Amino acid sequence: MDFERKTMLVDGLATSYLEAGDGDPVVLLHGGEFGAGAELGWECNIAALAARYRVLAPDQLGFGQSAKVIDFVDGRGMRIRHVARFCELLGVGSAHFVGNSMGAINLLTDATSDAPRLPVRSLAIICGGGEIQQNRHFEALQQYDATLPGMRRIVEALFCDPGYPDDDRYVRRRYESSTAPGAWEAVAAARFRRPGATPSATPSSARAYERITVPTLVVEGGADKLLPAGWAAQIAKAIDGARSVVVDKAGHCPQIEQSTTVNRLLLDFLGDA
Repeated sequence: MDFERKTMLVDGLATSYLEAGDGDPVVLLHGGEFGAGAELGWECNIAALAARYRVLAPDQLGFGQSAKVIDFVDGRGMRIRHVARFCELLGVGSAHFVGNSMGAINLLTDATSDAPRLPVRSLAIICGGGEIQQNRHFEALQQYDATLPGMRRIVEALFCDPGYPDDDRYVRRRYESSTAPGAWEAVAAARFRRPGATPSATPSSARAYERITVPTLVVEGGADKLLPAGWAAQIAKAIDGARSVVVDKAGHCPQIEQSTTVNRLLLDFLGDA
C-alpha cells in the first residue's frame, strides 16, 4: 500500500483520509458517484504524487469512511467548508488542489465564489466542468438501485474502456463501497429535489471564472460519456493563464483510466505552479 489511512474529527464529524509523502501539500478531492471515495478515486495517482509532495486525500462527507451526513440546503457548501476545516486542522495553509468530477466542481464553485474558503495555491480540474449530458449514462448515475447490475452501468458510464464494466472484481469493489452502512442513503439523499424546486447548482457556463487567479490546469477525457467535447478549453479560456488538455482514450475518470498520462501532466503542472 502506497498510503496510510487515518481518521480525525472535523467539527465533530468523523473524517477518513489517505496520506502519503512529504513536501508541499496536494489535496485530492474525489468524484460524487455512488460508491466513490478517496481510495477508488486516487489509488492510481497517490504514489506518483507522493514522490514529490505530501498527498492528502479525504473521503468527502457522505462517502467512503467519513461521516454519512448531508446538508439539504447547501450540500456542496457543507463539503467545501468541511475540506477547508480539514486543511486548517492539519495545518495546511496553502495547497495544490486536484479534483475529479464532483471534487472538481466543488473546487470551481469555491474558487469562483465571493469568498473562497479553500487555501488554494493551484487548481487541477479533471472532468468537472461543462454541462452534464442528459443521456442513459447520466441516468445510470442518478437512478442507481444498489444492485450489481446497477453498479456495472455506473462503471460503464465512467469509463471509455469496456474492460472496466467487464471486470467483475472491480465492479463488486465499487458495489461494496456503495452499499456500506449509510453510503447509498447519503448519496441518494443528495439527489432529492422538492417538486417544482429550481436547480441548486450554478450552471457551469455561469460561474465567474475570471475570479480565479491561481495557476489552473483543466483536464478533459477525450471519450467522456457525461460531458460535451470542448468544455475544458472553454473554461480554460475564461481563466487567465489556464491551460487545458484532452486525454485520449479516457472517460470521466482519466486519472484512473490513463493514470500514467495524468500523473505526468499533474507532476509537470505542479512543478511549474
